[in-house]
Amino acid sequence: MSATELKAALSLSAVFFLRMLPLFMLLPVLSLAGESYQYSTPQLLGIALGIYGLTQASLQIPFGMLSDRFGRKPIICLGLIIFIIGSLIAAMSDSVYGLILGRALQGSGAIAAAIMALAADLSTEQHRTKVMALIGISIGISFSVAFVIGPLLYNYIGINGLFYFGICLAILAILTLLIIVPNPPEKTKRNKGSINLQSLKSVLSNPYLLKLDISIFSSHLILMANFVVIPLSLRDSVQIEPTSHWQVYLSVLFASLFIMVPFMAFGERLKKSKVFYTISIMLIILSQAGLAFFHINLISLFLFMFLFFGAFNYLEALLPSEVSKATTAESKGTALGVYSSSQFIGIFIGGLLGGFFHQQFGIASVHSFCLFMALLWFCIIMYLPHNENTYKNRLEENMV
Repeated sequence: MSATELKAALSLSAVFFLRMLPLFMLLPVLSLAGESYQYSTPQLLGIALGIYGLTQASLQIPFGMLSDRFGRKPIICLGLIIFIIGSLIAAMSDSVYGLILGRALQGSGAIAAAIMALAADLSTEQHRTKVMALIGISIGISFSVAFVIGPLLYNYIGINGLFYFGICLAILAILTLLIIVPNPPEKTKRNKGSINLQSLKSVLSNPYLLKLDISIFSSHLILMANFVVIPLSLRDSVQIEPTSHWQVYLSVLFASLFIMVPFMAFGERLKKSKVFYTISIMLIILSQAGLAFFHINLISLFLFMFLFFGAFNYLEALLPSEVSKATTAESKGTALGVYSSSQFIGIFIGGLLGGFFHQQFGIASVHSFCLFMALLWFCIIMYLPHNENTYKNRLEENMV
C-alpha cells in the first residue's frame, strides 16, 4: 500500500474502533445489569441490547446515499454527534425504557457505510481488500478490548459510567476523522447530481450482493442472540463471577486468531476466499449446535465460543471487501449502506428474539434458534451465485 492508503486504513480503523468499542463493551454486561433498571425484563433487556441495530438499519442506506451526495466526512461527523446524544440519554436513565431510547439514538448515528465507502475512496482496487481487512481487524480488536475492559470498568463505574466513557471515545473519533484521516480525491468527494435511485435499485437486484447482505445479517443476528445469554451462562452455569468474565473473553478472542489469521492469509494468497467463507459458516453451525446440545461447562463453552469468534471475525474482514469489489464507484456508498442495514437489522432481530426465547423457553432455546438460523443461512448462500464480476458488469451497464 502507498503511504496515503496505509494512513487512511489505520486512521479509519481507529475511527471504527472508537465507534464500536462502547457498543461492544455493553454486550458482556448489559444482561447482568438488568436489576438496576426499573421495569426490566429479559425481553426488554434484549430489545435494549439490539434496538440500536433497528435504527442503524433504518438509516444506513440514507446515510450511505447522502455520503455519495455530500461527502463522507460530514456525514460521519453527524453520525458521531447523534451517537453522543444517545449515549448521554442512556447514561442518565434509570428505567429500561430510557435505556432503550438512548440505545436507539446511539444507533441513529449510522456511519458504518460512510466509513467503508471513504475507505474505498482512499484505496486502489489492488489494495482495497487489505484496507477493508484492517478495518475488519479493528472490529475484532474492539471485541477483544471491549470484552476485557467492559466487565472491568462495569465493576468500578457501573453501566452508566460505560455510557459516559463511550461519549469520550466518540469525541476522540471525531478528532481522529478531522485531523488524521486523509481527504478523498475531489472526484470522489461527492456526486453532485441528485441521489440516484437507479443505483439503489441495481444494488438491491444484485444476487451476489444479496448473498453478502444475508451473510452479515445472519452473523450479527447470531452474535447478538448469543450475548443475551452467554454472560448469564458464565455466571450461573459455569459459576464465574462477572468481574472475572474478561479473562474468559480474552482467552477466547486470542485463541480465535488461530482461525481468523490463517483464513485471511491463505484465502488471499491462494484465491480461495469463497472456500473459507463457506467453512466459516460451517464453524458457526458447529458452535451453535455445541452450545445448544452439549452440557455447558468452562471447557465446552470456551471451545464453542472459540469456533464462533474465529469464523465471525474472519467474515467481518472478508464481507465488506467483497461488497466493495462487486460495486461501481458511483454506487459504493449505496451498496455499503444496504450491507450495513442488513448487519444492523440482524443485530436488532437477534436481540429481540434472543430475549424472547430466553424469557419463554430458557437459555438452550436461544442457541437452538441460532442453530436453525445458521443452517438456513448456509442453505441460502449455497444456492446464490459466487461470481461477483458478472454482476458488477451488469451494475455498470445499468448505471450508464
